[in-house]
Order: sequence, then structure tokens, then C-alpha cells
Amino acid sequence: CGKRPVPFGKLEEIANEIEQVLQNDMDREIPSAKIGELVMDRLREVYEVAYVRFASVYRQFKDIGTFMTELNKLLAEK
Repeated sequence: CGKRPVPFGKLEEIANEIEQVLQNDMDREIPSAKIGELVMDRLREVYEVAYVRFASVYRQFKDIGTFMTELNKLLAEK
């Protein structure tokens, strides 16, 4: 969300929500994939550009086609 119009307080709120969800699961170990999915879900709700930026790194988009597929899914949800 760097240099984007997302207040730092909102990012703290998202981090706290994710932490609470993970603590409520009571799992001893939490796969990083689960954390990544939770982050993407929250970013999608808050700021779509930040979501796409995070998803492109997290999901390691290999080419423009993969990137466009994700963008089209995002547009279809609207």
C-alpha cells in the first residue's frame, strides 16, 4: 500500500483482524498460505490496486495472461 491512499490506521486494523482470526483458530502452526489468503481477502475489500499488487507477488504471476486473469476475476465480482 506504499504511496497509495490507504490510511496507516486501516492497515493496522487489517493486521489486527487477521491476527485475531489466526488466534481464534487455536492452531499451533499456521501455514503462510493461509496468512497470504487472509491478507489478499482484506486488501481486496479495502483497495483493489493494493490487492492486485500483493497478489502479483504472492501468487508469482508468470506473465501478462495470468495477471489479466486475476484482473478479470476482480472485475467480474463488481
